[in-house]
Amino acid sequence: MNLFMLLDTTTATGNAGGGLGGMLGMFLPLILVFVIMYFLVIRPQKKQERQEAQMRDNLQVGDEVTTIGGIIGRVVSIKDETFTLETSRDRTKMRFVRGAIKSVDVRIADRYAEAEEAKVEEAKATDAPAEEEGKKASKKGKKDAE
Repeated sequence: MNLFMLLDTTTATGNAGGGLGGMLGMFLPLILVFVIMYFLVIRPQKKQERQEAQMRDNLQVGDEVTTIGGIIGRVVSIKDETFTLETSRDRTKMRFVRGAIKSVDVRIADRYAEAEEAKVEEAKATDAPAEEEGKKASKKGKKDAE
């Protein structure tokens, strides 16, 4: 038997226009399943992998991280593909591959930003009483002038 005879549905069914349409009808559900799988599984997974790679590339000394093994500690040094983690008050140090990082819990840059923010708020708080006294003095000056 010829391969084209098997694929040709016009001779089997007696329809004159079923050849290409029949093949498309057979493969369309398969194509739709692949497209749905791409948008539901493959695309989100690749996006997550990119985010994890970016997190590992932005690792800095002082960041607090959790490894895939569940070890929590602070990064003390970083080399090419490894980093050293300080894990306890006894200053126990362990060396890991960057791929072992599950998450960065606290970034050192965020700590510096918070400290800077606290200094600005503290400066505003200390300047506020002086400004209030200046306003009171200017009100007194206006009353005296009247």
